[in-house]
Amino acid sequence: MVRYFLLFLLISTFSCKEKPTVVEVVPEKVTFNYSEKFRPQYHFSPPEKWMNDPNGLVYHNGIYHLFYQFYPEDIVWGPMHWGHATSKDLIHWEHKPIALYPDEIGDIFSGSAVVDVDNTSGFGSKENPALVAIFTYHLMAGEKAGRKDFQTQGIAYSLDNGDTWVKYENNPVIGNDGIKDFRDPKVMWHAESSQWILTLVAGDHAKFYGSPNLKDWKLLSEFGKEQGAHGGVWECPDLFKLKVEGTDEEKWVLLVSINPGAPNGGSGTQYFVGDFDGETFRSDQKEHKWIDTGRDNYAGVTYNNTPTNERIFIGWMSNWDYAMKTPTEVWRSSMTLPRTMSLHKNKEDFFLKNYPVAAIDQIASEKVPSTMISLEEPYVFKTENLNKTELVFQTNLSAPLNISFSNKGGEHFSFEMNPATKELLFDRTQAGLSNFEERFAGTVQKAAYETGDREVEVRLFLDASSVEVFVDKGTYVFTNQLFPQNPYTELQISGEKDARLNNFRINQLKSIWHNE
Repeated sequence: MVRYFLLFLLISTFSCKEKPTVVEVVPEKVTFNYSEKFRPQYHFSPPEKWMNDPNGLVYHNGIYHLFYQFYPEDIVWGPMHWGHATSKDLIHWEHKPIALYPDEIGDIFSGSAVVDVDNTSGFGSKENPALVAIFTYHLMAGEKAGRKDFQTQGIAYSLDNGDTWVKYENNPVIGNDGIKDFRDPKVMWHAESSQWILTLVAGDHAKFYGSPNLKDWKLLSEFGKEQGAHGGVWECPDLFKLKVEGTDEEKWVLLVSINPGAPNGGSGTQYFVGDFDGETFRSDQKEHKWIDTGRDNYAGVTYNNTPTNERIFIGWMSNWDYAMKTPTEVWRSSMTLPRTMSLHKNKEDFFLKNYPVAAIDQIASEKVPSTMISLEEPYVFKTENLNKTELVFQTNLSAPLNISFSNKGGEHFSFEMNPATKELLFDRTQAGLSNFEERFAGTVQKAAYETGDREVEVRLFLDASSVEVFVDKGTYVFTNQLFPQNPYTELQISGEKDARLNNFRINQLKSIWHNE
């Protein structure tokens, strides 16, 4: 692991048209053991200190980049930097030096990154295209002074696949006419109109900009003032095209995170399905749609430039209701498992699925080989530690079903299918520590579930301080943090006596931080 200290900082007074702050860093080796209490073993977390939104998700030259909101001085939110990690498989991660530091224009808030293949920016060349990061500058002094124009958009580029970055000398590239919440640019290349499209959010709606070169931007249109959930501020948008599974039809998907206003409280991510013509996004969607009905999947976005054009999503596994109070000491926060997004259509409407990437199977080994389980009596499995467990089976969920994990101290959580009320329920009210913030335990989480006489897959991933449940290949998803004071040791599944769990298996997942 590597910890990076600032050795030289040259600060002068510059106008926005002059070269910004020069920062030079030299790494110093520091060891982190990734064995702390509650430390995730197969989810990404920083070696230490505060982390929130994933940023700049991009694939280039065999490497998946994960940048993220990072404060290197404390385990609570502070002046934002871009932390950085890389992976070849989206499962094992290598920590890299801090990519972007605050400067005189502001702190470095959320954004995205692209590969400028055609060198439209002039930062690189056809032979060595630049990685270009697009991010929000947040001028804290401006916010404290009561101004509304303290958020602007800047860019930086890298010619060595993300190892070092140079900020554009004419930042910011998009100014602010007085919008308080004006942030989180997500950029993509729109081939049909031969331009870069930038989507950002402005309080209660999205704005779309176009550019030929990533430097000069023109406002194209807006979306959302009268559509979607509006219980809080819109954040972290993402616009991309997907083919409807099983057809040749293509639709556009717009992700928008919102805080507060999620279906089970606090922070969550909604989505819209519609059409985009290079200027305007339109959707006739009436109902609110969410990618996850758990409490801990926020600010997620998808990778640009993936080798097979898949849309791979990573979210921040926390919730602003309690994010800065969770009971960790060395670090705070982790990311969700990377997930492949797919678009589907039933008789009524379009809907989005998100499901773990196949590479997760690389670290799985069987504890209970595939078999059929009858629930004439509740199924019980006991072991010393279930905190690196994958549970998967197929069953007909038109009948009641309850899955629970517990430990010797009486802490427990459960996932339940209730066909009478057509609901899925997740209960973490007694799962472990919760006294750090009363909104953490909360009440039982609910999601509407359309029952049917068919078999569907249930897949659950339990780590040291989180659980992710995927029903019907990600049609329904619950992502939640948990803080048991001792590992869970018992799994129990109960249902109707004629219920069957087919292809039932329990896998042990290896740590991505330790040799096992």
